[in-house]
Amino acid sequence: MNEPKLEVRNITHKFRQKRKFLTVLQDINLELYSNEFVGIVGPSGCGKSTLLNIIAGLVKPTSGKVIVEGEVVPGPGSDRGMVFQSYTLYPWLTVAKNIGFGLRLKGMPKAEQRDRIAYYLEIIGLTRFANAYPKQLSGGMKQRVAIARALVNEPEVLLMDEPFGALDAQTREQLQAFFHDLWEKTQITVLTITHDVEEAIFLCQRIYVMGTHPGSIQEQVTVNLPSHRTLDMKLTPEFLEIKRKIVRSLRNI
Repeated sequence: MNEPKLEVRNITHKFRQKRKFLTVLQDINLELYSNEFVGIVGPSGCGKSTLLNIIAGLVKPTSGKVIVEGEVVPGPGSDRGMVFQSYTLYPWLTVAKNIGFGLRLKGMPKAEQRDRIAYYLEIIGLTRFANAYPKQLSGGMKQRVAIARALVNEPEVLLMDEPFGALDAQTREQLQAFFHDLWEKTQITVLTITHDVEEAIFLCQRIYVMGTHPGSIQEQVTVNLPSHRTLDMKLTPEFLEIKRKIVRSLRNI
C-alpha cells in the first residue's frame, strides 16, 4: 500500500486540572490514505474534537506527532482544510466572497480566483446564489458554502468536526448524500468525527471507534459496502450488521 497521506503517531494529550493533570487522549495512532474517507466515532467526552484540533494544528499535543505527506506538521497549515459544526461564514460577505476568502489572502490572481470559485459554486449546486448573503441561505446551504470554502484551497486532507450535527434529521441526510456524491466527484481525502454511527457508516470506508477515560482507539472497522451509496442503503442487512458491530463496541467501552 502507498504511504499514508496523514499519520497520527503516539498522540497523548493532558489538560492541567488544578494541581494534577487529566489525560484526555492516550497513545492515539491512526492512518489516512490518499482519497480515503475515514471516520472517528465515540461517546461524548472521549476526546474526538481535541484529537481533530491536534491534527488541524490548533492544539499542541503533550506528546506524539502528526505527519502529512511525510512531513511533521508544527501547527495549522493550508494542507489541512477544516469544516466545523457551526457554519463560520462571514455574514458581511456574499457566498462567492466567502468561498474565495482564503484565495484572496494567498494573493491568487483574480482571474484564477473567479474560475476556481465558479467551479466550486457549481460543484455544491449554488451558482445562482453566488451573490446572496449567509442570512438568505438555509442551514444546509450554509454548510455547503463552508465545505466549498475549505475545498477551494485544495488541501491535502479535509477535516470535518461533526459537520452536519447542527442540522435537522432530514437536512442532515440530504447533506450526507450530497457530500458522498461530492467525495466521489473530487476524490478528496477526508477525516470526519461524528457521534452519528449511521452517518459514519454511510460516508466512510473505515471507522475508528474511540473509548474514553482516557480517549483511545478501541477498534478499527472496515465498511464493506459498495463505493457508490444511496440513502436506501441504510436499510440493508449489510449496513445494519456494521451498525450492530460498532454499537456493540461502543457499549463495551
